[in-house]
Amino acid sequence: MPRIEIGTWAAAAVKWLQSNVDWLFGFITHVLNAVYGFFHMVLAAPEPLFLAGILAVLAWWLRGFLAAALTFLGFALIDSIEQWDTTMESLSLVLVACLVIVVISVPLGIWAARNRAVSGAVRPVLDLMQTMPAMVYLIPGILFFGLGVVPGIVATIVFAMPPAVRMTELGIRQVDAELVEAADAFGTHPRRTLFRVQIPLALPTIMAGINQVIMLALSMVVIAGMVGGGGLGSSVYDAISSVDVGLGTEAGLAVVILAMYLDRMTGALNQRVSPLGRRALAKAQAALGGLKFLQWRPATSLAMTGVVVLALAAGGMNAFGSKGSDAAAGIGDGRQINLGYVNWDEGKATTYLWKELLEQRGFKPKAQALEAGALYTGQAQGDIDVQTNSWLPVTHESYWKKYKDKLEDYGAWYDKTSLEIAVPSYVKGVKTLDDLKGKGKEFGGKIVGIEPGAGEMKIVKDKVLKDYGLDGEYKLQQSSTSSMLAELDRSIKAKKPVAVTLWSPHWAYSKHKLTKLKDPKGSFGSGDGIHALGRKGFAKDEPQVASWMKNFHLDEKQLTSLEAAIQDAGKGHEQDGVRAWLKKNPGMADKLAPAAGSYAKGKDAGAAPNIGYPSWDEGIATSFLWKYVLEQRGYKPKMRNLDVGPMWTGLSTGQVDVEMDAWLPVAQKQYWDKYKKDLVDLGAWYDKTSLEIAVPSYVKGVKTMDDLRKHKDEFKGKIIGIEPGTGEMKRLKSKVLPAYGLQNMKVTEAGTSAMLAELERAIGKKEPIAVVLWSPHWAYDKYPLTKLKDPKGTWGANNQIKTVANKSFPKKYGEFNDWLKNWHMKPDELASLEAAINEAGTGHEEEGVKKWVDAHPGIVDEMAPVK
Repeated sequence: MPRIEIGTWAAAAVKWLQSNVDWLFGFITHVLNAVYGFFHMVLAAPEPLFLAGILAVLAWWLRGFLAAALTFLGFALIDSIEQWDTTMESLSLVLVACLVIVVISVPLGIWAARNRAVSGAVRPVLDLMQTMPAMVYLIPGILFFGLGVVPGIVATIVFAMPPAVRMTELGIRQVDAELVEAADAFGTHPRRTLFRVQIPLALPTIMAGINQVIMLALSMVVIAGMVGGGGLGSSVYDAISSVDVGLGTEAGLAVVILAMYLDRMTGALNQRVSPLGRRALAKAQAALGGLKFLQWRPATSLAMTGVVVLALAAGGMNAFGSKGSDAAAGIGDGRQINLGYVNWDEGKATTYLWKELLEQRGFKPKAQALEAGALYTGQAQGDIDVQTNSWLPVTHESYWKKYKDKLEDYGAWYDKTSLEIAVPSYVKGVKTLDDLKGKGKEFGGKIVGIEPGAGEMKIVKDKVLKDYGLDGEYKLQQSSTSSMLAELDRSIKAKKPVAVTLWSPHWAYSKHKLTKLKDPKGSFGSGDGIHALGRKGFAKDEPQVASWMKNFHLDEKQLTSLEAAIQDAGKGHEQDGVRAWLKKNPGMADKLAPAAGSYAKGKDAGAAPNIGYPSWDEGIATSFLWKYVLEQRGYKPKMRNLDVGPMWTGLSTGQVDVEMDAWLPVAQKQYWDKYKKDLVDLGAWYDKTSLEIAVPSYVKGVKTMDDLRKHKDEFKGKIIGIEPGTGEMKRLKSKVLPAYGLQNMKVTEAGTSAMLAELERAIGKKEPIAVVLWSPHWAYDKYPLTKLKDPKGTWGANNQIKTVANKSFPKKYGEFNDWLKNWHMKPDELASLEAAINEAGTGHEEEGVKKWVDAHPGIVDEMAPVK
C-alpha cells in the first residue's frame, strides 16, 4: 500500500496559511488578547476573599446557603495554598473560550436543527473535533498564534465546541412538533416561534451542553499550560515535569474546586432561566419540609445587591486597580523581556539568574517553562526574547537548522558539556555502550529517557541505539527530566540496574555514584556548548541586554553551586535560591550585568559589622539605608533590632558595633553617662530635633502643656506613650509631668507602633488624644497635629541624632568609620526615606530603601565614597 502523505499535506497547508493569512491570525490574536485581558483584569483586581464572597453570593442565589458556604471555603482554600492568581488566569481563559463557543455553537446548532443538509455536513466535522487528541490542537495553535494564552484559547474553542452544537441541535429537535404547529397555525412568524417557543423549551438541553463545554474547556486549559498559557495548566505542567507532589496536589485541588463550582453553578443556572427549571425547583423545595432554610435562595434583586455591595466595598478598600508598584528605575525602565527555558536544571538555574539580574537593572522579565520544540518555535516567532539553554552544535541541531534565520546566537556561556547514557557504579561489567548489548533483561529492556522533544532523545533513538545494535533489545522510554531522576533515585535505593540518558554538567553526578558509558564510536558527537540565543532583532531592541548575554560565562563550580542553591530553595522559590547564591558570590551581579551605576567595592569589602537599631522610624530608615550602601560596597552587615537599653548595653560590650539613632545630649543622656567610657561618638548626622507631647489640631484650646492640665479630663486622664525604656519616657515621668502638675495623668507604656495605631484610630473618630512624639517624624506630614509648647523648658535643649559605636569600631572598620563621621541627612531626605520604607511595609524595608536610592542617584557615592 503506497503511503498517503497526509502529514506532508497538512504541513504544507499550515505553511500556506502562515504565509497568506497571517493578517487574520494577527487580528484574532489581538482580539482574543484584549478580551482575555479584560476578564483577567476584572477577576484579578479584587482582593481574593472579596471575590470569593461575590462568587459565594452567586452560589447562594443559584443553589442555596450550603453551596454559598462551600464556595467561600473552597476559594479561600485556593487563596491559602497560593494558587489564586493562577486560578483566576485559568478562569479568565475558560470564560473567554466559552463566550466564543456559545456565540458560534448555539446559532450553528439551531441552523443544523432546522436544516438536515447542514446537520449532515456538520456532524463529521464535530466528530473530528471531538475525537482528535486534545494536544494535537496545540501544534497549529503555536504556529498560527505563537505562545501564550491565545493558542490555548483557540485550542480550547475547537476541542470544547462540539457538545454545545450537538446539544443545541438536539434540544431544538426535541421540542414537541405539535407546539410548533400550533404556533404556526396562529400565524406566528418563524423567528418568534424560535425565540418564544423552541428555545425556551430547549433551554435545559442547551444549558446541559454549555455545562459540558465548560468542563471540557477547563480540561483543555490545563493542557494549554504546555504552550505558555499560564494559569493552573502551567502549575500542573511544572509539577509533572519536576515530579513535585506538593505543587501537583495544590494545583490539582484548585482545578477540582474551580470545576465543581462551574459545574454546579451552570447546572443551577438552568433552573433560574428556564420555565421548566423554575417549576422543577419549586417542586423540589416543596418536598424538603423542615430543611427549606438550606435551600432558600435570595431573589435576583437581593443577590445582585449583595454582589454590588461587595464590589463597592472592594473598590473602597482600594482592592480594585493595579496591585503592582511602578517599575524600578534603572536601565530597563520597566520594559518587559520574555525568557524561555526547557525545564532542565542548568536552563532553569540560568533563566532565574537572569530574571533576578534583569529585575535589579529595572526590567520586567517573565520566565516561561516550555518543551524544546515550543521554545524554539516561540522564539522564532518573537514570543520569547532570550533563552540560555541551547545545546549546540549537536543536541539542538535540528531546531537550529530550522530556525537559525530567525534567531541570534550570542555564543556559548558554558563549554565543557557531553551527552551520555549513565548507569550506577554498582552495575559491574558495564563501562561502555558496547557493554549494554546482551544485557537488556538486566536493565528491564529499557533506557529511561527525558522529554521526547529533547535533542538528546533524538540522537539516542536515531544514532546511538542503531550504531551499537541496541534498537531491538532496548526501548527508549520517554518521560521528563524529573521523572528520569526520580526513577534513577528509586533504582539506586533498591540497588537495581538502571540506564538513563544524562549529560554533563549535572548535579546527579555529585549526588550519586554513576558511570558515564564511553562512546567509542562517537555517536553522541563531540560535545556541545550551552548557548544563549535571542530572537531576531533583539540585539537591536535591547543592545545592553544582548551585550550582557554575549559576555555571559559560568564555570562548572559556579553553575553547580547555583543549581544546588535553587534545589535547596525548593519549587516556587527559585529566585530566593538565586538571591542566596548572589549573596555568597558578591560582585557577581555587577560582573554579569555591568552598568553605569554599578558600585566599586570598598577596601574593607567582606567585613560584617553588627548594626543595631531601635523600632523608631528614623532608626529603621537609616540603619537599612546603611545596610544597602554597605552591601553595594561589598560589606556583609548584620542587623539587630533591640530596645534602647539592651542596645546601649550591647554597644558597650561590643556585641553591637554601631547604631545611628542616639538622641543626645538629652533624651539618652543616662545611657551615655553610664557607658561612655566604652563608646565613641562619631558625630551628629541630623541636628533639628525636639521631644514633645502632641495632640490633634481639632482639639481646641490645647496649645501648651499648661493647657493639657486644664483639659486633662477630655483626654480621659492619659497620655499614650512609647517603649518604657526610652529616654523620652523617663524624662516625661521624672521632669515634664511634675513640672506641670500632671503626675495624676496615666502614661501608657506600649511601643511606637502601638502609639501610632492609637493615634490613627482616635483621629479617624475625631477623639481627643495626647501622644508622646518627637521631631522629625512622618506623623506630622500625615496628620494635622499640634506640638504642645513647653514654656518651662522641661524637655531640655534640643537633641542631635548621633552615630555611636563601640570604642573598638574605628580600628576594626576604619573605612566605614570615616564614612559615618562625614555623613549628614537633610530633613526632606529623611522624611522621604521614612515614607518609602513605610510604603513598602514591614518586612520589606530593603525594597523601600532600594526605591528611595533609585530616586536619589549618586547617594551611595555621596555616603560611601570609594576611589
